[in-house]
Amino acid sequence: MQLNVFEKAYEARNKKVNKIEKVKELKNPIEAFQAIEEYAQKGYDAISDEDKKYFLKCFGIFDKDGLTPKQFMMRVRVSGGHLNALQAKKIGEIAKEFGQDYIDITTRAQIELRFLNIEDMPAILSGLDEVGLTSYQTGVDNFRNIVTDPFDKDGFENILPSYTLLKKIEKTFLKNPDWISTLPRKFNTGISGSLANRCNVFGHDCSLVLAQKNGVYGYNMFLGGRVGMIAKNADIFLANEEEVLKAYGALIKIFQKYGFRDNRNKNRLHFLIDAVGMPEIAAAIREVAGVNFATAGDTMTQINPIDSEHGKVQLRDGSFGVQVIVPSGIFAGSELIKVSELSQLHGNGEIRFSVEQNIYILGVKDTTILLEDSFFTKYKNVNTPYFNNLVACAGTQHCAFGVIENKEDAIEMAEYLSTAVPLESGRVRMYWSACVKGCGTHEIGDIGFEGCKAKVNGETQDGVHITIGGKIVSEGKNGYTVIKSAPLKFSKYFVETLVAEYKKLRFKNESFEAFHDRVLSQYSHAYIGFYMQLQAYLRAKNIDINLNINKIPKTGKNEEFELFELGRKIYFALSKQEPYTAYSRFTNENPREKLIPLKKLVSDIDNNINELVMKMLDVEAKRAVVFSELLPFISLTQND
Repeated sequence: MQLNVFEKAYEARNKKVNKIEKVKELKNPIEAFQAIEEYAQKGYDAISDEDKKYFLKCFGIFDKDGLTPKQFMMRVRVSGGHLNALQAKKIGEIAKEFGQDYIDITTRAQIELRFLNIEDMPAILSGLDEVGLTSYQTGVDNFRNIVTDPFDKDGFENILPSYTLLKKIEKTFLKNPDWISTLPRKFNTGISGSLANRCNVFGHDCSLVLAQKNGVYGYNMFLGGRVGMIAKNADIFLANEEEVLKAYGALIKIFQKYGFRDNRNKNRLHFLIDAVGMPEIAAAIREVAGVNFATAGDTMTQINPIDSEHGKVQLRDGSFGVQVIVPSGIFAGSELIKVSELSQLHGNGEIRFSVEQNIYILGVKDTTILLEDSFFTKYKNVNTPYFNNLVACAGTQHCAFGVIENKEDAIEMAEYLSTAVPLESGRVRMYWSACVKGCGTHEIGDIGFEGCKAKVNGETQDGVHITIGGKIVSEGKNGYTVIKSAPLKFSKYFVETLVAEYKKLRFKNESFEAFHDRVLSQYSHAYIGFYMQLQAYLRAKNIDINLNINKIPKTGKNEEFELFELGRKIYFALSKQEPYTAYSRFTNENPREKLIPLKKLVSDIDNNINELVMKMLDVEAKRAVVFSELLPFISLTQND
């Protein structure tokens, strides 16, 4: 096969390159890394502008002068989230000595250190190197940290141990000058040989997922994932490690050569696939690799693990992986040192980070003794379903792109729900992104939040777009928006409605994801969002109406019928009368003339509710847009 289809797509999209590509032409990135010693001696002001803006980011060193004057953030690569006690201790010591004792655990199961000075950078890099860690290629146009199942070969669900393969893949590009800053854009990889999806394995540019074909275990290749987009099946089955390395090598050569370099926001692999088609990408991989790889097998990664509900999971050798819940990933160097000590005292010295920003201590024989340590007073082993799977990206405090604070917002939401709708069991994955970039992977959360701005009484305030229905298994699925631009200060009340329905209507041990599929998926997106806000308003007004969301008959997601039936339920609940008789609604008589205003039947009715219900029951209303028309009636601003 000829690669002319790629050449044509490349020529069509690269008549003009973006400004970052022009910056990349100024020097070899290694020159910036070699200049760190000099910068450390001369100080922040000596650093060249291009190094601050781009080249130092190739080595995980991010200028944060706009947020913390003349200081840096460093992203430390933690391959697959796997860390030993010595490495954990060293990271903790570096954070304590140089970074105000602050650590973030990220959604790529690695570490970010903050508040770092350029004068200390040589010592920090040397300390990491001593324990086999690096910050290389953790930013900009590079291969980012590869994620995998944190338990890998130790887990009962594991079929193909993948960490050693991960390291082989990593060896092809890490610290290799041919691959430092030579990609059009960042490239994320996930690999899992487990039946359980503990690493969001379908959400990457290249996803290698456990599969079986003709009785052989291997990996199906999924391509084109990114923030807001699940990877698609490339119809390639890789039967062994050698085939994985050849296919991966071919893919990155194709992306390096033909990936777009025009619009910075559209230079990911996803857009190249969009331009030429997945069959062409798959054929090109086979051609460049020189291997006629088999077509896809049966994807086997299907389990949504329940580790977080129990706080521990038994491993193959009979020991346990014990969870440490780190709300929003906010941690400290001194506490990571403590984790290092606990892992040696009670475990086998192995520590794992998860993509949900939590920690596992592996090899624990006696979990009771470990959990008695005072460390677990602050960092719980199991908290509530609202904290156990909570994810939040950096937000405005640490990221220039952030629209809302995010981390503390996520924690506040979880704390409120823990009190307002306490759950002793279950799983609710709440994922928060501070902006449209989606670093908190909100699209795949059970309930997702994307930071935005919202209007409250004409004033611009922090807000969130609220999504539900995301999935991490069955080849993944993005959620859908139920409320756009919800004022942040009211969003917890809207979500309270949703989890209250979950608590009332769920089956025993049913996850929110399963509850969504069984109940919420039967209704239109607009109806769910409207119902969330309506119930929040009713609670604020102390109007107690038992309106289970599934009491509305299934209407095929017809918004007109959903709205009318909900209005009828409210009318009857408040007045004990039906708004229309079955006969009058279907005669030639005008039912509007026979509809008695609710306020005439219920003297103390809230005026907003009266107007709202009468509009919902208006048989001549244009109900295709009526949900959005009615929302002003249920504003909570007057009760703020």
